[in-house]
Amino acid sequence: MNRKVSLKDIAQRVGVSTTLVSYVLNNQKENRIKKEVAQKIREVAQELNYRTNQIAKSLKTRKTATLGLIVADIANPFSSSLARIIEDEASRHDYTVIFGSSDENPQKSRKLIDTLLKRQVDGLIIAPPQEAESQIADLQRQHVPFVLIDRYFPDLKTSYVALDNCAVAYSAVDHLIAQGYRRIGLITLQSSLYHMNERKRGYLASLKDHSLTLDKSWLKEVPEEQVKAETEKAIGDLLAGPQPVEALFFTNNTVALHGLKHIQSLRLHVPDDLAIVCFDETDALDLFSTPVTCIRQPLREIGQQATKILLENIDKTSKITQVNLQAELVIRQSTAQAVQRLVH
Repeated sequence: MNRKVSLKDIAQRVGVSTTLVSYVLNNQKENRIKKEVAQKIREVAQELNYRTNQIAKSLKTRKTATLGLIVADIANPFSSSLARIIEDEASRHDYTVIFGSSDENPQKSRKLIDTLLKRQVDGLIIAPPQEAESQIADLQRQHVPFVLIDRYFPDLKTSYVALDNCAVAYSAVDHLIAQGYRRIGLITLQSSLYHMNERKRGYLASLKDHSLTLDKSWLKEVPEEQVKAETEKAIGDLLAGPQPVEALFFTNNTVALHGLKHIQSLRLHVPDDLAIVCFDETDALDLFSTPVTCIRQPLREIGQQATKILLENIDKTSKITQVNLQAELVIRQSTAQAVQRLVH
C-alpha cells in the first residue's frame, strides 16, 4: 500500500515551508505569495495525488462541511426532487449532503439522526415523521443546528420551511365548486402530521364556506401500510350508491398515483364521470390519459430557503426562522366544468 502524501512531501519537492503549502492548498489569500510559487505548489500536489486530510481540517475549523438530510422516502418524486435542490444549493456553498429516508418511521428517524450526528455533520434538514416531537426537542436541547422541511410541529418553536397547506387545499376545493361540482370526495393518508391535517382542514373549510353539507362518507383516510388496496377500496366506496361523488381530491402524491391507476382501470372518463385534483406535480401525471389539475409546490424555493437558513444558523448565533410558502393550483382538463358533462 502506497504511503499517503503529506504537506511535507509537497514542501520538499517545491522547496518551500510546510506552512506555505498548507496556506495555499487551504485556499487562503495569496496576496503575499508569488503566483508562480502558488501555481507550482498546486501542480505538485496534483502530480502527487495529494488529498486534504479532512479529519485534521475539521478539528481545526470545528466543521466538516457536511449536512445531513432526512426525507420520508428518497424514492418518492417529491423527496428526490427536493433532495437534489438541497444538494445543489449546499454544493454552491462548498457543502456535501448525506441523505437518509425515515420511511415515516420515528424509530428509523431517530437512528438516522444519531448516525448523522456521529458523522459530525454541521447541521440537519429534516422532514420529520409522526411522533418525532421528542427527537426534535432533543436536538434543540443539544443546540444542534437544524431546519424542518415540508412538515413541522406547531407546539415546538423551531425553524422550518413549509407550505400553507390549508390555503392551497381550500383553493383546490374552491375551484371544483366554481366548476359546478358539489359532491366532492377527499382521499388522504391516515396521519397525525400537521401538514396532512391542514389539507383536510382546507377541504372542510371550503365546503362549509360554500354552504355545502358534508357527507362524512366523502372523507376517506387510508393507512400508509396498505395505501394501494385501501385507496382502491375508498374509490369504490365513493363511487357506490345512488349519489356517488362527482369529484375527487387526492392530498398526497402516493395516494394520487394509486388512485389514478385504479380510475384508469375502471375505464372512467375524466372529467365526464369524475373530476380530479391531485397534490404535487409529478412526471407520473403525464401518463394519465387526461391532463390532471394539480397543486404545484415551490420545491426550489423550499429547498433553497431551508439550506440558506441552516447555513446561517451554522455560521452565526442560532435564530428561529419560520417560512410558510404559497403553492400554485395548476388547472388542467381533469376539472373541466361540470355542466359540460350534460352535453355528452
